Amino acid sequence: MAETVVAHHDSTRMMRQATYAAVAVAMVLVVIKLGAYWVTGSVAMLSTLIDSVLDVAASFINLLAVRAALTPADREHRFGHGKAEPLAGLGQAAFITGSALFLAVESIRLLWAPQPVTNGALGIGVMGVSILLTLALVYYQRIVIRKTGSLAISADSLHYTGDVLVNLGVIVALGLSTFWGWSLADPLFALAIAAYILRNAWQIIFHSLNQLMDRELPEEERAQITQLALSHPEVLDFHDLRTRAAGQDLFIQFHLGVEGQLSLQRAHQIGKEVEAKVLNIFPQAEIIIHHDPMDKNEEDSGGRINF
Repeated sequence: MAETVVAHHDSTRMMRQATYAAVAVAMVLVVIKLGAYWVTGSVAMLSTLIDSVLDVAASFINLLAVRAALTPADREHRFGHGKAEPLAGLGQAAFITGSALFLAVESIRLLWAPQPVTNGALGIGVMGVSILLTLALVYYQRIVIRKTGSLAISADSLHYTGDVLVNLGVIVALGLSTFWGWSLADPLFALAIAAYILRNAWQIIFHSLNQLMDRELPEEERAQITQLALSHPEVLDFHDLRTRAAGQDLFIQFHLGVEGQLSLQRAHQIGKEVEAKVLNIFPQAEIIIHHDPMDKNEEDSGGRINF
């Protein structure tokens, strides 16, 4: 969940700006890394160039997905378009996996036939600039994630954070190859980077599939919903809690047990009061409450809590 609640309009604006920033930074990195690879011939530099090329494609997909996810619900999509975000995450994972496998094959080839790196100092300078630009982007993305809880921006930020480590690895590889003459450092570091990229891809796949398969919210958040509902003095029972997420949107439904002799109007008011408590903590949630009439004597057992 987002740590800081922001208005829906501000959330939408921040998410869109984050996607534009990611595409812009990735395009700049492709240009400068292409020039660096041209003059160095380093496979480690090639690895980070490939990663940035795929970043452009992945971030552009992310941009389209976020725009779709922020589209309001309509007649054909009554629950909104939030699942465009995890779909974008799977698309990003496919791009990232493809780049990692290509890089691994190229690295293994160069382990058998190492090639010297030229103009390594220039390559190191380019990597330094890349790290600064990527860190600035990741910092901004983290701000957006804290305020919006966006899965798509989280996935984007995850692989850009990996890019920082990738670029640091390239600097080490270039330094060892250029100043110490260890030609195997270049493909070895590239191979390690490929493994790291694959790990990032799996994390994105895992989180995206959780949303697409309507996985329940984490247990601590479900327990928080339960506690909020049972804190109302007129709620006798709480059960059948069901939750799922779709992008920024949360869907929560549960049954409340209330005294059977209450008027329909009062039972409805209790539900609205419980709903307000939950919305205070989960402002993006759509909540459905079913009321069950109960004998007040059942309260003596402490009520029934069934997840």
